Amino acid sequence: MTSTARTINRWRAFALLAVPYFMTIVDFTIVNVSLPTIGRDVHLTPTGLQWVVTAYGLTLGGFLLLGGRAADLLGRRRILMAGLAVFTAASLACGLTTSDAVLIAGRALQGMGGAIMLPAALSIVMNMFEEGAERNKALGIWGGLGATAGTTGLIAGGLLTRYVGWQSIFLVNVPIGVLALALAPRMVPESRLDVARRRFDVLGATVGTGGLVLLVDAVSQAPRDGWSATRTIVVLAASAALLVAFLLIEDRADSPLLPLPIFRLPTVAGANVAGLLLGGSFFAFVFVGTLYMQDVLHYSALQTGAAWLAASVTSMGLAGLSQQLVTRSGSKIVMAIGMTLIGAGIIWATRAPVHGHFLAHLAGPFVVAGAGTAFAFIPISIAALAGVEEHRAGLASGLLNTSQQLGGALGVAIASSVAASHTSALLHTGHPVPVALAGGYQRAFWALGAIALLALPAIFTLVRRGADSHAVVKTAVEEAQPALAGTH
Repeated sequence: MTSTARTINRWRAFALLAVPYFMTIVDFTIVNVSLPTIGRDVHLTPTGLQWVVTAYGLTLGGFLLLGGRAADLLGRRRILMAGLAVFTAASLACGLTTSDAVLIAGRALQGMGGAIMLPAALSIVMNMFEEGAERNKALGIWGGLGATAGTTGLIAGGLLTRYVGWQSIFLVNVPIGVLALALAPRMVPESRLDVARRRFDVLGATVGTGGLVLLVDAVSQAPRDGWSATRTIVVLAASAALLVAFLLIEDRADSPLLPLPIFRLPTVAGANVAGLLLGGSFFAFVFVGTLYMQDVLHYSALQTGAAWLAASVTSMGLAGLSQQLVTRSGSKIVMAIGMTLIGAGIIWATRAPVHGHFLAHLAGPFVVAGAGTAFAFIPISIAALAGVEEHRAGLASGLLNTSQQLGGALGVAIASSVAASHTSALLHTGHPVPVALAGGYQRAFWALGAIALLALPAIFTLVRRGADSHAVVKTAVEEAQPALAGTH
């Protein structure tokens, strides 16, 4: 086979590998603008609606590192196809169900499928293209596809929900997934690491994810049960026990899912704290902002998706400037600026009233918070790789993605709890429903803005100046592009 033919085959395989990546990002953003419609049709409580988002984020984040290790040891194409099959089947279940329990379980399975197939797809891309110009080109296109997917999800969610029905946002994955499964054995090369013993930390992934699920459940149900209620205390205690057990398992495992010594690098630790708080603030801001626009302002799903373009277009437009500033000044200051802008934008949104208007009350906060994501994602991704040995770069990148996803799930739970508690208090004092809802969402915006600003002490305490070499900056900017694209 000629060199040209091999190149063509690689790019054909790349096109197919981009499909699961595209599907996963679209499915994250497409659901956000459809949430109120789904809630009405499936009769979801506010807590249930929150679980439609958090179930996906918890399983995606909780099993991402295990998915990457399984791909390396069992065969990347094989694991890619397994994840794609799970994701496609879960999408079918979500699209056909009228049960709230099945919908939430289906979303959890979608997250599991994404955790299995995403690291496998990116590993195959890295393995197909040699380091240098060709790999950089592939990663650049990969990031561009992510940007397109994030924006596509916003608009497609609004269009499909309005003109076809919310079920179609899940069912559209089915024919695409089936076609990708049929073509993968013919087009995608198989590869794996050649090791004598294959060890998997399934126990660690399960215990850690279980602890986080219980934590989210306790926070979600506390407005109904009370923070001092027996159920809340028992669930929080069980969550703490499982999370402590997870740390003990990782400390003693022969092949841990999460090697704890990586956190001895202060810049890496600081970047992951910032990544957790970035997910906990901005991802949850999209959730709460969507509910405010549809429940209080009575925007359609299509109008809501169009409104969020103010944030996503601003973010993509400023990504190049962010990269230049990081290269010139290092990640620490740019990261701090980014998290400050996110916090300021979200807090600005607390002024949005019952009878708000997009240009007067939302455009400014969305643009400022969107700019913040541009100045936060890239330096956080760079700092997460600073000082990490080359053979652990994949682990460090996967760890950051895990932190962001889990942060998003926890942020949604906290915001939902705060909004529900304050809304209930206002209703009990005689306020009209629209006023109570707006007041609850405003209080949630305050909480999310504070979460974003909590990153500043970690950044200034842990992240070291000059920790990011030019090579690390170059690699991490490429890795940051897909994450940046998938936020909106």
